[in-house]
Amino acid sequence: MIMTQRGLNKICLIGYLGQDPEIRYTADKKPVAVFSIATGESWKDKETGEVKERTQWHRIVVYNKLAEIVAAHLKKGTQVYLEGRLQTRKWLDNLGAERQSTEVVVDINGMLQMLGSKSDTEKLPDDNASEIKDD
Repeated sequence: MIMTQRGLNKICLIGYLGQDPEIRYTADKKPVAVFSIATGESWKDKETGEVKERTQWHRIVVYNKLAEIVAAHLKKGTQVYLEGRLQTRKWLDNLGAERQSTEVVVDINGMLQMLGSKSDTEKLPDDNASEIKDD
C-alpha cells in the first residue's frame, strides 16, 4: 500500500471518559455521540526526582449506529480504546471571533473497544473487553 500522496490520518487512544456521552441528531436524523476522554503520562523530573503527571483531554465524535451504542453503554469513568482520525473544525462564535476545535472522529473506518471487566463497567456481556464496529 502506497500512501505518499494522501498520507495517513489515524489516531489510537486509551483513556477514560470524563463525562457521559451526549447524543445529538443531525438535520437528517443521524445520531452523533460526543464525549471527552482523558489520557495521562508521567515522568520523573530530572532535577527533583519527583514523579510528574500530565492529563490530556481529547474530544471524541462518533456517528450513526455506533453513536447509539456508545450512548447506551458508555458512561463517565469507562476506559476505552479507540481508533479514529483527527479533524479540525472552524466556526465563528457569538461575538464573531473565529474558533477552532480538533477532535477525534470515530466512523466506519475506526473502532472503539470498551476495556475493563464487567464489574468495572457493567457494559456488554463480555468478560474482559467488548469491541464495537460501525457496520
